[in-house]
Amino acid sequence: MATPYVTHRLESVASTQDEARQRFTGAPCLVIADEQRSGRGRSGRHWIHAPRAVAASLALAPRWPSAAWPRLPLVAGLCAREVIVETTGVAVGLKWPNDVMGRGGKLGGVLSEASEGVVVVGLGINLWWPEPPPGIAALHDQDPGGDAAADLATRWARALLERVAGVPEAWGRDEYVAVCVTLGADITWEPGGAGTAVDIAEDGRLVVDTTSGRVALGSGEVTTLQPATLPHDHEETPG
Repeated sequence: MATPYVTHRLESVASTQDEARQRFTGAPCLVIADEQRSGRGRSGRHWIHAPRAVAASLALAPRWPSAAWPRLPLVAGLCAREVIVETTGVAVGLKWPNDVMGRGGKLGGVLSEASEGVVVVGLGINLWWPEPPPGIAALHDQDPGGDAAADLATRWARALLERVAGVPEAWGRDEYVAVCVTLGADITWEPGGAGTAVDIAEDGRLVVDTTSGRVALGSGEVTTLQPATLPHDHEETPG
């Protein structure tokens, strides 16, 4: 049986993350906004907003132990990819830990924030952007309308709740490895590191070979992760 949840579709909010957290009363709460005025990405970075985009956040109290919560951004990315492929046919890859990649650039991303037993997972996806910044892409060449954003957000929330209803060990590691564009790449990260990404650990950490040995990076330990030969991406994760 699908997990019951409540949905709030709003015209304009400061942050879907904050709105979902404030409206959470026990049952999972999905907030979808047509406009987000003060969205944020990882580490509080500003979110660049496309003319037509998904801006949604799902607040929930996972049954998973808190030690497994760092896997949630990866699970949310898998769910976003699944829904995008099913509804548009666009080929999508995932950049660890929170970016959704496709059509030659960054389509969007996910953001997970936890406090007092509640996790808020956000999704931001560019649906249409006539002249996007360098490195940024959108799913559609023409404006699909506001209902497209709500439909994708709702499908994503259902898929995420279905996965979280299972055990954390079945979060989808093998699926993630198969579509992770970070693997095999030479990368740098902040604070201060460089190496070659080689695997995704069972707990969701990124396994990297460095000159001093193999390390496993948790998403909370890394503020910025980039291909070693490319400039930094624009920030575009939800909030």
